[in-house]
Amino acid sequence: MKIRVVSSKEEIDTLNLNEEIVHLAFRPSNKDIFKLILKCPEVKAIHVPSSYKRTISSSAQIYLSMQNIALLEGDVWGHRKDINEYSEVSQHVFDRIKEMKEEGLSDEDTIERLVRETRLSPEFVTFIISN
Repeated sequence: MKIRVVSSKEEIDTLNLNEEIVHLAFRPSNKDIFKLILKCPEVKAIHVPSSYKRTISSSAQIYLSMQNIALLEGDVWGHRKDINEYSEVSQHVFDRIKEMKEEGLSDEDTIERLVRETRLSPEFVTFIISN
């Protein structure tokens, strides 16, 4: 699973139409969020650092939920934007989810374990499991 990392407002214009998950590494305004959604109509989730998520207006959050776009908090640890504009969720995460489901673990237990094993946020792990 690829996450497109966007470092600035100006970069929104360079996104591909088919981006599904976008990490905003800057504090987005309502205008930035709406611009992103117009540019990428297939977006399923917007991923932002937790400190930025708290500053996103309730109207933007309501609009995202009406469009069935998840607003996820978290960071892309160790990602170097100068090397690659995408951060990837390791195949190991998907393999672990499959293993835990085969063991009969509940989604809640799976999420709890994966959060401990990886540096992914609970919201992001929940999103991965549900998609």
